Amino acid sequence: MTKILVVHGAGMNMRGKVQAERFGPQTLDEYDEKINGYAAELGVEVEIFHSNIEGRVIDRFYEAHDGDVDAAVINPAGYTIGHPALAAAISQVRFPTIELHVSNPTARGNVSEIAPVCRGVVLGFGLFGYYLALRGALDLVSSRT
Repeated sequence: MTKILVVHGAGMNMRGKVQAERFGPQTLDEYDEKINGYAAELGVEVEIFHSNIEGRVIDRFYEAHDGDVDAAVINPAGYTIGHPALAAAISQVRFPTIELHVSNPTARGNVSEIAPVCRGVVLGFGLFGYYLALRGALDLVSSRT
């Protein structure tokens, strides 16, 4: 079974508590519940990871590189801009990574510094974006085998 690492970046633990007009009222736990449902529908295994500490996210990508992860989906959130070490880590792992944002940061003038090292980007589809990203990751893995 394909295994996909889903990474929530800095500040994601505040979902549903602040900026609900931009990101919706769902909490991070509700995000995870939806992601697990999408994974079951697609027949993939997901491991969900969150940290507000960049080094822990980088370590998780490197551990995944040496482990059984086939692809990753990252919502970098607070790591979208100004985190070159994270971008470097993503560029070095053996599996494809897809960047995902529930909102559309580009519409607010933000340009992701993570996107250039990802195989694809999903923006602005709300929580359904996780389905699109997981599906894209599954297709990338399937095309490699």
